Amino acid sequence: MHAKTDSEVTSLDASSTTRSPRRAVYYVQSPSHDGEKTTTSLHSTPVLSPMGSPPHSHSSSSRFSGSRKMNHHRNNKTWKDIDVIEEEGLLQSEERDRTLSRRFYFLAFVLAFFLLFSLFSLILWGASRPMKPKIVIKSIKFDHLRVQAGSDSTGVATDMITMNSTLKFTYRNTGTFFGVHVTSTPLDLSYSEIVIATGNMNKFYQSRKSQRLVSVAVMGNKIPLYGSGASLSSSTGMPTVPVPLKLSFVIRSRAYVLGRLVKPKYYKRVDCSITLDPKKITLPLSLKKSCTYD
Repeated sequence: MHAKTDSEVTSLDASSTTRSPRRAVYYVQSPSHDGEKTTTSLHSTPVLSPMGSPPHSHSSSSRFSGSRKMNHHRNNKTWKDIDVIEEEGLLQSEERDRTLSRRFYFLAFVLAFFLLFSLFSLILWGASRPMKPKIVIKSIKFDHLRVQAGSDSTGVATDMITMNSTLKFTYRNTGTFFGVHVTSTPLDLSYSEIVIATGNMNKFYQSRKSQRLVSVAVMGNKIPLYGSGASLSSSTGMPTVPVPLKLSFVIRSRAYVLGRLVKPKYYKRVDCSITLDPKKITLPLSLKKSCTYD
């Protein structure tokens, strides 16, 4: 058997290295004794260098470590997501609570304002009720009176009366913090339940704690008396005896205490009993003790 020389061993090593660049293989030379001849045999024992060692264990540990890191990162991310969701839920709950609180406070404010305003209006209304206007009928003057024969619209013959008179009265607003708007129903002057004269008062406004003298013309023109005019007729056209008359009307007052929200109303009915004396025509007739007020 031909013994390999050192150059051949070296050449073999070089060729082995060339063929396997990824894993370096080293051979250990040991002496061998065969009979008398001493030959050098080569027992090749591959020795893997650290650079050529298989990467399985390192890769496995790397993958395990990476997996642990990835799981740890995923777990951390999951907890962070849960924390963010919980925080968003808390923020939304707080925002919802604040919205409900604002709505509750707003509704409570509106309700309290409405109650206070209603109470205030009720107080004003109650305070204004006793402040009723005062009306005093002063006098009436008959400027003209005449009874004459005639006929009504249907041609029936009857006595007819024509008269002009002026009624005066004072109106006083006792309200201390409000004015009043004053109107009236027609002022009817009647004889034996027949209206022989009518007057219309002009509406007016009376400021607080003030008064005025009101004059109203009460007139009638050729009013049929039918059978009631027999006692009034005369050759001169003037009654010869006292004539009982009655004056009736209603004065309506409306106060605007708080705009149009609080506006108390006052009604005063006036009834006066008048005795017309033919001898006192054109003279004012006092009515201070002849009227009632309801």
